[in-house]
Amino acid sequence: MTRKRITFLAASLAGTLLLAASVAAQPSISQMYFDTRASFHQEVADGRYNSQFTGDHFNLNVRGSLTDNLTFRIRQRLNKKVFDERNMFNATDFLYLRWQATPRWAFTVGKNAVLIGGYEFDAVPIDVYYYSNFCNNLYQGFSFGANLEYAFAPGQNLVFQVCNSPLSLGFQSIYAYNFAWMGGFAPWWNTIWSVNFVQDEFHRTINYISLGNHMVFGGLAVDFDWMNRAGMGQRRFFSDYTVISKIIWSVGKWNLCTKAGYESNASYNVDAQGRAYDLAVAPGTKNFYAGCGVEFFPLPDRDRLRLHAVWFRSSTIGIDNFDVGITWRLDVIKK
Repeated sequence: MTRKRITFLAASLAGTLLLAASVAAQPSISQMYFDTRASFHQEVADGRYNSQFTGDHFNLNVRGSLTDNLTFRIRQRLNKKVFDERNMFNATDFLYLRWQATPRWAFTVGKNAVLIGGYEFDAVPIDVYYYSNFCNNLYQGFSFGANLEYAFAPGQNLVFQVCNSPLSLGFQSIYAYNFAWMGGFAPWWNTIWSVNFVQDEFHRTINYISLGNHMVFGGLAVDFDWMNRAGMGQRRFFSDYTVISKIIWSVGKWNLCTKAGYESNASYNVDAQGRAYDLAVAPGTKNFYAGCGVEFFPLPDRDRLRLHAVWFRSSTIGIDNFDVGITWRLDVIKK
C-alpha cells in the first residue's frame, strides 16, 4: 500500500472519528411531554356543601443531553404564577445540568428539588392528592443550588446539597445544607433518608432528620416516613415531628390507595422573642390527616391516562374533601 493511500485512509478514519465524536456531542432532547390533572372538587364544612371544577396541574417536562456525560432536566408549571418579585423562577421546578464525571461521581447545578427525605415530599406533585402541613407550608420545595453525588454501590447513593433555603421566600441569602442517603436495605426496601440544616428568615437554623421508607411486596406498596424537627435551643427532642404512612394495592388496572399522617409540635417550641422555631408546622399543632381513594388506568401505558376518586380530611381544617378527576399525558418526544 502506497504512502499516499495510507495517508488518505488515516485522514479518512480521523475525519470519521471526529465526525462521530461531534455527532455524539450534539445536544439532543430525549423526552418532552405535557401532563395535566383536572378535578371536580367537592367539600363539606359545617354541613355546608361547595363544589367547583379545578385545573390542578399543567406542566411542560423536558429531558435531554448536551454531551454524553452532561444531561439536563426542565419542568415548568404552566398554570402557576410565573413571576414573583422575590422569586422570578416561581413556576419552575427543575432547571438543572447534571455532569456524570465518573461512574461513581456526579455533580448537579441549577434548580432542583430540595433534598429532604421522605416519600411524600419526594413524590411527583401531580401524583399527590393531599399533603401534610409540613409540605404545604414550605415556601419552596424546589430551589437553586448544587448537588454532589457519590454512588458507593449499585443503587446506593450519598448526596450533599447546598441550596437556597426552602424557608426562604425567594433569594434572601439564607441556605439549606442537606445530606441524604438514597438507597435501600433490600430489593423490596428503598430509602430516602436525610439530615438537613435549614436557615430561616430570622437567620436561625432548624434541623430535620427525615427517614423515608418505600417497601414493595408484589402488588402492595407501603411507604413509611418519619421526621423530627428541632430548632437551636429547643428543649426536647421529638417534640416536633411528623409520621406518615401510605399504602397502594395494585390490582390489574386499578390502584386502591390510602394515606394517613400525624403532625405534632409542642406549644413551648418558641424562641425568647416568642417566634416559632418551626415555620412550617406551628407550635401547638396536633394535626391528623387521612384519606383514601381509587385510581383506574384504562390504557396499557399507565402514564398516559389515569382516572381518580379520592376523599381526604385534615383535623386542622375540618373539611371533608372529595375529588373526582383525570390525569393525562401527551408525549411530544419519546426516545
